[in-house]
Amino acid sequence: MPVAGTVAQTDLPSVIPGPPQVVIGGLLVVLLGIAGWFVFARLLRSPGERFAAVIGDYNEIAIVMHPNPDPDAMACALATQLIADRRDTDATIYYSGQIRHHENRAFETVLDVDFECIESADEIEENDIVLVDHNEARGFEGGETTEPVAVVDHHPGEGTGERFTDIRPVNGACATIFSEYFDNLGYETVDPDRYEHNGFGGDTIPPRIATGLIYGIQSDTKHLTNGCSSDEFTAASFLYNGIDEDKLDRIANPDMDAESLEVKAEAITDREVRGPFAISDVGSISNIDAIPQAADELRRLEGINAVVVLGDVDNRIKLSGRSKDDRVHMGKVLETAVSEVPMADGGGHARMGGGQIPIDHMHGLGPGEGLTRDELVERLFDAMNGEL
Repeated sequence: MPVAGTVAQTDLPSVIPGPPQVVIGGLLVVLLGIAGWFVFARLLRSPGERFAAVIGDYNEIAIVMHPNPDPDAMACALATQLIADRRDTDATIYYSGQIRHHENRAFETVLDVDFECIESADEIEENDIVLVDHNEARGFEGGETTEPVAVVDHHPGEGTGERFTDIRPVNGACATIFSEYFDNLGYETVDPDRYEHNGFGGDTIPPRIATGLIYGIQSDTKHLTNGCSSDEFTAASFLYNGIDEDKLDRIANPDMDAESLEVKAEAITDREVRGPFAISDVGSISNIDAIPQAADELRRLEGINAVVVLGDVDNRIKLSGRSKDDRVHMGKVLETAVSEVPMADGGGHARMGGGQIPIDHMHGLGPGEGLTRDELVERLFDAMNGEL
């Protein structure tokens, strides 16, 4: 019983905060809620916004294209450079190999671009690397040890970026992905004449970038007729108003060197045909890009559904394949056909693939007995027929 004149403790109002554990627990709940919101907000950002945010975290980056870059790779590198510039990040574009295909050279000249050619990773001055249109660095010494911070590609592969990876094999061109990024970021195209007279900045895509992206899409999809998804048409529509038609025509229709025409003629004339499949060996050539051009022409022959053209360049046998036959996945055909030769590689998409075989290993250098030229042709036919 309480003493008279006093009040029981249970009747006193609570004016003292609860136990410290309760206070700390409440703070933790609030902090976790805030952290969860930030994570959720990051997840809600579009791929383009996330890519731009990563690029903007660096003072300088190296943009690395695959060896012997094509218009799709070059366009994506220019798009990355633009995004970097808008984030006050210095960006230099690198490649290994050569830019030799007549359309590739026209792209470089007409759009007045500046790329750095390298033979070794030591020549890359920046510490942080972004890969576009391929997901594993190759073609230069030390490339296999490269750890990119970001990767954007449309080819199948296992490569990833430390902070950002966007690989979409469903897309016919990597330029499609960058067109989406610009849309994500609220960028707009502008008529080339207006751009030339007024100049624009901020959220505008310069006509040369829009023109490069549309040609990157066209070149990788045979002018929107092969290997397309609906995304390619959406990207083309988005870019349309900003295209410089004169420059696009000059890139798409440059003069062709005599060797390329001769290789095409030889591929067609000396082809070996078995049913709906054809293989042509064009021998030694100097222009590596003549081989895929010849494959494109050979596939157009009536009654031919899948082709492989091979030729010797720089002590390697280069292979290029094309298919319009649903039974023939060209990337898998080439991968399987060259698998018996050490240091050889092959792969690609269902409709288009490429590969190379070191001639020394073809002759038996290293593990394995190698292959004769005739045996390679037989393996290619067997692979196309599903017998390998």
